[in-house]
Amino acid sequence: MKYYFTTPIYYINDLPHIGHSYTTLVADTLVRYHRLFGDEAFFLTGTDEHGQKAQEAAKKRGIEPQAHADEMVVNYKNIWKELDIDYNLFIRTTDEFHKKGVQAALQQLYDAGEIYSQDYEGWYCVGDEIFYNEKDLVNGKSPTGRDVTLVKEKNYFFKMSKYQDKLIKHFESNPQSILPDYRRNEVLGFLRKPLEDLCISRPKSRLTWGVEIPFDKDYVTYVWFDALLNYCTGVGYQQKGKETEFNKWWNEAGAIHLIGKDILTTHTVYWFSMLMALGVKLPKTVFAHGWWLTENNEKMSKSSGGVTIKPLDVKNVVGVDAFRYYLNRDVSFGNDAKFSQDLVVSRFNSELANNLGNLLSRSTNLIQKFFDAKVPAVDFSKEETKKLKEQALAAADLVKTEVESFNTQKAIGHIVDLLTEANKYLENQAPWKIAKTDLAAAAEPLVASLEVLRIAAILLSPVMPGKMKSLLETIGWNRPLGFSDAKTWGLTSPGTPVKKAEALFPRLMA
Repeated sequence: MKYYFTTPIYYINDLPHIGHSYTTLVADTLVRYHRLFGDEAFFLTGTDEHGQKAQEAAKKRGIEPQAHADEMVVNYKNIWKELDIDYNLFIRTTDEFHKKGVQAALQQLYDAGEIYSQDYEGWYCVGDEIFYNEKDLVNGKSPTGRDVTLVKEKNYFFKMSKYQDKLIKHFESNPQSILPDYRRNEVLGFLRKPLEDLCISRPKSRLTWGVEIPFDKDYVTYVWFDALLNYCTGVGYQQKGKETEFNKWWNEAGAIHLIGKDILTTHTVYWFSMLMALGVKLPKTVFAHGWWLTENNEKMSKSSGGVTIKPLDVKNVVGVDAFRYYLNRDVSFGNDAKFSQDLVVSRFNSELANNLGNLLSRSTNLIQKFFDAKVPAVDFSKEETKKLKEQALAAADLVKTEVESFNTQKAIGHIVDLLTEANKYLENQAPWKIAKTDLAAAAEPLVASLEVLRIAAILLSPVMPGKMKSLLETIGWNRPLGFSDAKTWGLTSPGTPVKKAEALFPRLMA
C-alpha cells in the first residue's frame, strides 16, 4: 500500500518547540513503521514563511523577510536532523514551485467565479492571521486570547459558505476523515452554525510579504490559503511533468495530515472547501492531536504565552532515541499530556534501562561467560519457552494494528509487555544458576531471550532507529530489517557471535 503523511508546516517567527517536535516525531515514526510493513510512504514537512507575523518578526530584526526566513528555516532543518527525522521533502512556502501552484489555484477559482471582491470590516488578529466578527470575540480578544484590531478594507473572498452542506455530508459519511471521532464532532458542531465566506487576500498597503494575487497585483494571498496548498504542491500539484507523482501520492495513497488540535478548523473546513472548489480529491484523514502541558496545565507553546521546552534540552539529557521513545510512548495520540523532565527520566529508567536494557545485558553477558560469546544450539522444548514464543510471535500483528490506528503508545505497549514477560521468564529459568551443573539446559532461556530481543528491536526500530540498530548488531543480527522476521521465531543461528553489551540506556538520576 501507499501512504502520504504530512505535518503542519511551521511558522518561522520563532524557534521550534516541543509541539513541533511531537507532531514531526510521531509522523516520522508512523512512516518508518509503514515502510517496515512493506508499504511505500512519502513524508512531507516544512515551514510556513509568509504572512504578517513573519513580516513583523523580520522588521523587528531589521532585515528583509526572505533573509529572516532563510535564517530561521535552518533551525528546523537542524533540529529534525538531530532528532533523526527522515522526511522525503522539506517544503518552504517561499519555494518558487509552491508560489506558482498557489497562483494557479487562485486563478482557477477566480475564473470559475469562486472568488469575488468587496469592502470588509472585521477584527483582525495578527497572531492567528484570521479575521473575526464581533460575535466571535471573547472579552475583546480573539477566541485564542490574542489582541485584535478593527480593520476596514477591500478584499477578495472565496465562496466557502456554498460548501457548508457538502462539508457536513462528507464528514458525516466518512468517519476516518477527521480523527479522533470527538474532533470530527467538533467540526460538525462548527458547521451547524452559518458558514461565512473566507477572506483570501491582504492589500499590499498593509502586508507585502506573501504570494501575489495573480488577478490583482495590489494584493497578496492570505497566509492560510497559501500554506494549506503546500500539501498538494509538495507532491506535484499544478506542476508540469509531475502529474504522475501527484496522482501516486495524492490520489492513490491519499493524504494523512497530522496536526495540533488548535488548527483543526483551518485544516478541515477551510482546506476541504478549497479542495472541493478546485476539484481535487479530499485528504484521507486529518488527525488532530492534543497539546503537551506543563505541570500547571499550561500549553507548551510560545504563541500562547506558555512555557516552551526546547526539544534538544531534553534530548541532551536522555538521548535522541529515548526522547523519541517518550513522545511516542507516554500519551495516546490525540489526548493532552503533561510534560516534565522527571516524567521522561521515570519512563526511561523503568522501560528502557530496567526492562529492555536489563534483558540485553543479562542474556549477552551470560552467553559471553558460558558459551564463548557464541549462540548455542537449542531446540526450544520447554513449556515456558513455548509460551514466550507464542507471545513474541503475536506481537508484530498487534503492533501493526495499533500503528494503523495512529496509536504508537499502545503499539509500544505490546512490545514492553513482551519484554516484561521475557525478563520474568529469564528470572524464573535462572540460567546463571543451572549453567553450573547443566550447560545445555541453561542455553535455551538465553537464546529465547535473544529471540525476544531481536523481535522487539525490529518492532521498536521505527521509534528508536539508532539504539535498535546497535542492539541488533550486539546480538549478531546484521540483516536488513524485515517485518516478516519479527513474525518468525528461531532465526538466531547457532554459532552467531554475540558482543558484550554496552549499556544502551544507563539509569538516570531524576
